[in-house]
Amino acid sequence: MRNFLLMSSVGCHLCDQAVEILVTQMDPALHQVEEVDIAFDDNLMERYGVLIPVLVDEISGAELRWPFDASGLHEFIAGLPPVVSESE
Repeated sequence: MRNFLLMSSVGCHLCDQAVEILVTQMDPALHQVEEVDIAFDDNLMERYGVLIPVLVDEISGAELRWPFDASGLHEFIAGLPPVVSESE
C-alpha cells in the first residue's frame, strides 16, 4: 500500500477538483490518501499556502502540484520508487 497526503484546505475549489481526480483514478487497494487541512499548521500554511492542492508521497516526499489531471497523476505514481514491504 502506498500512502499519500493531499495538502488542501476547506473551501478550496481546486482541492475539490483534485479530490475528484484522486477518487476516480486511484486504486484503493493500492493507494491511500489522507487529506490534510493546512490551515491548522503554520509551517504547512507557509509551505503550501499558494500551492494547494499538492499530493505528497509519504515515502519519498515527492510532490505532485496542481494543476494535474488523470494522466499526470498516473505518470507521477509510475515514477515513484517502489514500496518495499517490511518483510523483505
